[in-house]
Amino acid sequence: MTHGPMLWLRRGCFIALLVALAITPGPASAARPCTAPACPAAGHPAPGHQAAGRQAAGQIRWAQPLPGSWVAQRGLGGTTPAQGDAYAAMGGQVTAVGIGSTIYGYRSATGHALWVSPLGGVRAGAQLVSVRAWPGVVTAGLTVPGQRPGSVVSRREMVLSAATGRLIRSYPAAAFGGAVRADGRHTVIVGATAVTSYDNRTGATAWRRPTGPAAQAWKTDGNSLYLTVAAGGYLSGKPVRALRRISLRTGRQRLIRPPGRSFHGVLSRAFDGVVLFTDARGTVAYSGATGMKLWRRHGAVPENADPADALLYLADGGTLVGVDPWTGRPQARVPAGATPGPAGLFAVRDGTVLGLDQGAPGGAWGYGVATQQVLWTSPSVPWPHYFVDLSGIGGSAAATSPAVLLAICRQLGGPAPGAAGPVCWRPELVALNW
Repeated sequence: MTHGPMLWLRRGCFIALLVALAITPGPASAARPCTAPACPAAGHPAPGHQAAGRQAAGQIRWAQPLPGSWVAQRGLGGTTPAQGDAYAAMGGQVTAVGIGSTIYGYRSATGHALWVSPLGGVRAGAQLVSVRAWPGVVTAGLTVPGQRPGSVVSRREMVLSAATGRLIRSYPAAAFGGAVRADGRHTVIVGATAVTSYDNRTGATAWRRPTGPAAQAWKTDGNSLYLTVAAGGYLSGKPVRALRRISLRTGRQRLIRPPGRSFHGVLSRAFDGVVLFTDARGTVAYSGATGMKLWRRHGAVPENADPADALLYLADGGTLVGVDPWTGRPQARVPAGATPGPAGLFAVRDGTVLGLDQGAPGGAWGYGVATQQVLWTSPSVPWPHYFVDLSGIGGSAAATSPAVLLAICRQLGGPAPGAAGPVCWRPELVALNW
């Protein structure tokens, strides 16, 4: 476990806290219905993969060809774009996939291609860094370098209609920030110096909470947003003296202080009213309401959470341990070596751990924590790629998604120039019931 993809993903989250991303705003072009020849198989799921009524866990709900050039990398990479990164999220009735600077919308139930929205007008070097799906809207974060070498960069969060892909609004955001709550009426943005709720109809500010001159680390927990209060921001390495707890609905703010001089370590997760900080010795849990220290677990790091069972999962040595978030007492356990094959464990839901096998014979399976056995396996998903949003809000297996989104490669070509794997001739986006 500690050497598997889950740890790799966790390390990526910590790296993200130490790396400054950037973007420059630019207008987005209007979306178009996905009927043109350039659209990825508009309305025609791949043969043999269209959903047919209610399906059991582990069954492929639908699959759609992916546009653009892709390669099949060995190991954790799997099927990825030949250039840049891809992001995907499923929310409500719409699944959104971002490739390059274009967002593609699909119907979540069937995979029917709905629209294509090129985020045009941005300067050269623009990079997509997030796609998140919300009720009624899709948000996409873009970073773009400044006009002059060495100039300050910024990020822009694009808000698109989930029904049509039309650009609704564009808001400034922090490099490691963006939309943390959205719907058809409002979008809440973590900016470089403030958290702001915008009215999507007018673009006006509904409420704004300043957070200081330096960007801070943040985590969401239900309708609450926690931001650190550290001199110099999250890149400074300075201790976190307090937390701002902001209601994502009303903007109401409380300052949460620890019992000592500072919280121990780096803000790593917020779950069920508990905030977790991780340092070199392990994980410390605090009350998100009072700042009171609840428990410490040496040598353990937070990996995932299961909202249905209200358990927080920690990697402790080679074991995955589900603990009560308020007491730290173990309630469930996945022993080292208990799961089949050289797979990585990626998410937990309703007491089932999602596992993915790597490479050409790739497969997905669900491992029951209570039964300590595999509950279901999927049809072949060769060269699987698990979409990641380091914020934990979007990505392949968001808590509210009924399926897991994967990019896979059905057919390989020759070696890809400069890539760590062959060209993929048949890349597909797969929605796997979970």
